[in-house]
Amino acid sequence: MPDSAPGPIVLWLSSRYENIELVQAALTHVCRQRGIDSEMEHWIGMALREAVANAVKHGNRLDPEKRVLVKFDGSADEMVFVIGDEGGGFDLEGVSDPLAPENQMKTSGRGIFYIRTFMDDVSFSRGEGGGTVLTMRKDLKKRGDAKGESE
Repeated sequence: MPDSAPGPIVLWLSSRYENIELVQAALTHVCRQRGIDSEMEHWIGMALREAVANAVKHGNRLDPEKRVLVKFDGSADEMVFVIGDEGGGFDLEGVSDPLAPENQMKTSGRGIFYIRTFMDDVSFSRGEGGGTVLTMRKDLKKRGDAKGESE
């Protein structure tokens, strides 16, 4: 049934890059179930993959004993994603600006920039047991423009 919110989907994954494909498969299933077009699915997927990769690499330091939380939720008008890690957390103010001239040629450091570009609301918080919790929201009412810009 298109546009229906199936309720929360919660995944606890070991910190392995190959689990990003499992998250992508879950996103594809949810997007098809909700009637979300392939372009919007692509941009949401870019943000979600970046978020999970950051949790695996920077949050959990590639420790397969640590887990990554991925939660899909929302309503008919929005999708909400929560990604959490079990790492030591990080200082958002300490993240380099990827648009600064000295950073433009670097091969990494654009994940948070991409996440903020492709999603409508992004927030970071500290998890109850430590680690970082990233909450991302995508407004589905803006279906004519997957990246959230006004037409």
